[in-house]
Amino acid sequence: MTLELQGIGVSRGIAIGKAHILFHNQPDVREYLVPVFSVEQEVDRLLNAIEQAREQLKAIRNHIPANAPTDVSSFIDTHLLMLNDSSLTTVPIEMIRTRHCNAEWAMQLQRDALINVFNEMDDPYLKTRQDDIDHVVNRIHRILADEDVMGDEILDDRLTGHIIIAEDLTPADTVLMQHQGIAAFVTEHGGATSHTTILARSLGIPAIIGIESVRRYIQDNELLIIDGETGTLIAGADEATIAEYQQRLISFEQHIASLSRYKSQPTKTKDDKAIKLLANAELPDDISTISNAGAEGIGLYRTEFLYMNRTSPPEEEEQLAAYRDVVESMNNSPVTIRTFDLGADKTVDGGRSTGPTVTNPALGLRAIRLCLKQPNMFRTQLRAILRASAYGKIKIMFPMISSQQELLQAKFLLTRCKQELKNEGLAYDPHIEVGVMIEIPASAVCAEIFAKQVDFLSIGTNDLIQYTLAIDRIDDHVNYLYDPLHPAVLRLIHATLEAGKKHNIPVSMCGEMAGDPRYTRLLLAMGLEHFSMHPNALLEIKQVINETDLTQLPRNTLQIMNMADPFDADILLEKINSPIHKH
Repeated sequence: MTLELQGIGVSRGIAIGKAHILFHNQPDVREYLVPVFSVEQEVDRLLNAIEQAREQLKAIRNHIPANAPTDVSSFIDTHLLMLNDSSLTTVPIEMIRTRHCNAEWAMQLQRDALINVFNEMDDPYLKTRQDDIDHVVNRIHRILADEDVMGDEILDDRLTGHIIIAEDLTPADTVLMQHQGIAAFVTEHGGATSHTTILARSLGIPAIIGIESVRRYIQDNELLIIDGETGTLIAGADEATIAEYQQRLISFEQHIASLSRYKSQPTKTKDDKAIKLLANAELPDDISTISNAGAEGIGLYRTEFLYMNRTSPPEEEEQLAAYRDVVESMNNSPVTIRTFDLGADKTVDGGRSTGPTVTNPALGLRAIRLCLKQPNMFRTQLRAILRASAYGKIKIMFPMISSQQELLQAKFLLTRCKQELKNEGLAYDPHIEVGVMIEIPASAVCAEIFAKQVDFLSIGTNDLIQYTLAIDRIDDHVNYLYDPLHPAVLRLIHATLEAGKKHNIPVSMCGEMAGDPRYTRLLLAMGLEHFSMHPNALLEIKQVINETDLTQLPRNTLQIMNMADPFDADILLEKINSPIHKH
């Protein structure tokens, strides 16, 4: 009997293979009192476990192929850095000494405290960093319990061609399994922006998340079909279904292989409309990937990584060095730097609020609000960005602007920083372009007001969709409501594009919608000319653009903004996307 389960597709591709069900037994962590004379021995026990965890991760990193994407090693490095972070290691040691508790319990208490902080975060990407804490702490717990952690990590061919079914996977799991030749993976939990799912996309592993209790329905070694785009898992398929998906798999592999020819081609539609393709970046290691993908610049450079996992904000010179490295690596291609998008609950200790716990941090002190509340920290970043602009083409972008007053305050501080640098004789670009993120409904509705006062707008669809529809896209209970085709979302995007056109300023899109080929033609029809996305999506988006004739799109394309029935919207989107125009 055929069984079809639906989850969230997070990494495209088709896979057909036998199931390998993975059970990571969670250590049973209980508290017990350590005698005074054994406290230091317990501290040494924890330190030894941390050192073993460090050595294990180094061993995994050493098995990463030389030609693997830079994302792969950077995720393992993130876990190694966490093992050096005092908040994760020194604090539990102090707990052992003051509370006389066992090492497992001290790690668990600190894990819970850190997870609570991350749970209050509103940014989906940063919120899912709690997964990394869990992965690192679980590794330490298993070592403390004398479990053979590396037994699950032996590099052999047992998993070749298998589809992994698990509760969740760590980035280390993913790297090892890709090296062992797995065909795909399916997990019960995980976020669309977690390290593991980002890694799956980088490595080209088809992946589905969010199929609750999937291990109850699937048998070990059972033949499965995975569609990483639609999020569909099929078990017990008949021969006709298997043959159909085998053909889809061949077609998909041919399609991916054909994309390389677009790298050297200009980006323009068949009716000669030039389009600019940019890349999103969040770590310095992303730059080589961006260059290899043929991006025309960076449309969103996130700066939050500079502020995380430290006890005080980065100084001006440290930030200057980071921004200068990026802009010089891009060889005069434009780099749009977003000022820090942190919240009072997720910044460094030096900038963290000491007030009461925020009930709803998504609507609290974050992004530009925090920048204006912490002007000294904001000025430090503005000065560093301005100074870096002397070394290449840099643009400044303010996040989560909701009112004209916020924009005027931010621009006033920027003007003051320019004057300071001029007085100090420090070089900067006096004509540096300034833009704002359109990521909440208020800013989209008032886009025309902002368009009069800035050099560009950038639509952040991830937050715009969440705030417009009042849902958290990484919450398993409501993420089915996350709909880029909702008429309210499309109308806000269209209004923003029209505002840019009216005031003759460019409008880009840097959310995930920009890197999803299902929406490319619709966005082109709405007037979007600047796309910014994960570098791995660039060539596929370029193919869709280059094979699109805007004059041949259905005449009622923009009627999709009036379609309240999702079924009707999907039908029209299908007409917009087919047939793919061939050369």
